[in-house]
Amino acid sequence: MKIYTPVDVAKKAGNKYLGVLVAAKFARYLNEFPRDHLDTGGEKLTTTALEALTFGDLEYKMIRRRRSEA
Repeated sequence: MKIYTPVDVAKKAGNKYLGVLVAAKFARYLNEFPRDHLDTGGEKLTTTALEALTFGDLEYKMIRRRRSEA
């Protein structure tokens, strides 16, 4: 099992909280695909997502949400 620390994630994402949020969102996205089409090498999806983020393979951008008027 590979271990990715919050420091590793923060180097690519800016801070560790944003990095974990991005990796979790990407892992949920990966979970939508059938298992036979994913090449994760037997690793868990969260590990795959953290690896993609720390190696710079994952690109993302922040979008501010509009406040809905109630």
